[in-house]
Amino acid sequence: MTTPWQPFSEPGRNTALRTFGIAIVVGIALALGSRGRIAASTAVLLVLWFSLGGHFVELWFLNWLRPRLPVSRGAQIAGRLGAWFVGGVAIAFGMAMTARLLTGAPPTRQLAWWVGGLAFIGLELVVHFLMLLRGLPSIYDGRG
Repeated sequence: MTTPWQPFSEPGRNTALRTFGIAIVVGIALALGSRGRIAASTAVLLVLWFSLGGHFVELWFLNWLRPRLPVSRGAQIAGRLGAWFVGGVAIAFGMAMTARLLTGAPPTRQLAWWVGGLAFIGLELVVHFLMLLRGLPSIYDGRG
């Protein structure tokens, strides 16, 4: 049985403009909001973990995992939420390691490993809601 899913691709320029643009805007806002405790360059790099890393998590789901899952809506949603959770844990871990490397800060009390996964799921649900409002395929309408 052939699945209805087409591989997703977009020009690298579009990906770079979107992911780096998000990282720059959000990173600078975080740096300004920290009142000098976080350098803008560090904040931008840390946000890039979520913007660019999140792009690759989504690409992996769309082009590798999704075609291998049953076409039922429940299986697709469960697979996507699972991919987001695991991807979010990995991204949060990479982000924490990068923060320690850049700031030289010793390891402090760490958040539970699952917080990054849940945070990433929440972030992706917001992003997909905004996509739905723009008429783009999203998890909410079953087209994305």
